[in-house]
Amino acid sequence: MADQPRERELHELLSHDLVDIYVGSENTHWILHEKLLCHRSNFFRNVFYNKKGSKSSTYGLPDEDDAPFKLFVGWLYSESVPTPKEEKDLGALLDLYLMGEKWEIKKLIQDVLEAVRRWYHDTDSWPGLRRVQYVYANTEFESPMRQLLVACAARMLVLGDGMPVHWEKALRRDGQLAVDVILCVQKWHFEPDNVPDARVESVIPIMEEAEQKLEKKEEMEEIHEQAMKKEEDDKTLVQSEGEEKLTNGIKGHADDDDEEDKKVDEGTETDADQKQEEED
Repeated sequence: MADQPRERELHELLSHDLVDIYVGSENTHWILHEKLLCHRSNFFRNVFYNKKGSKSSTYGLPDEDDAPFKLFVGWLYSESVPTPKEEKDLGALLDLYLMGEKWEIKKLIQDVLEAVRRWYHDTDSWPGLRRVQYVYANTEFESPMRQLLVACAARMLVLGDGMPVHWEKALRRDGQLAVDVILCVQKWHFEPDNVPDARVESVIPIMEEAEQKLEKKEEMEEIHEQAMKKEEDDKTLVQSEGEEKLTNGIKGHADDDDEEDKKVDEGTETDADQKQEEED
């Protein structure tokens, strides 16, 4: 069996040749070691080594964000991914993962996958719907991150107590996500005896469940109806108050005008009287 190629040490990849990378809409400037960047990434190897004609040491990434690219630079020189401290830190980490896929960096993909997996395990939590939807919107079917998140979501949904409303709506709307959850569950290979068989059981529980769903539906419709009526009543009240204020405002101005007219009339009359007195 042939020997595996030796992994290059970091100091061997820090050559004198540097490249200028401009990131985001603000063109944040990064100066990176060319050999290191191209050793880690097939994408950048094609950018800087396979260009026809004159070689350029400058490349722009206007569609990338600064925060995940900063994480990428940290990983580039250390091959280490920071451990998230709270859930919101996963956003930049997922963007870093997407960079790994776009730039064909298998080791980065693996490191971020491990960091995300470890986060959900250590915090005893599950991926939120918005995280899953974000990954689905930016990856292909075979994406490892997509497979990881849908596997977590499938376990949460199957073993959880009921279906969260937002997940139910998402699964109805996104057929691919629903199919992926089912395919994931199929891989678990349950023992047949552990799975209920509707063919051999009474239909009464099915009817009772249907009645409960109908009651729940009617209850939700009634709540929605009441909310709509309240909203309509509030609009009518606001409109009525506005008309009342407008009426009072016009009435007030009219009274002011009458008072001014009275003063003017009185003043005119006095001037006329004074003039008549002077003539007399």
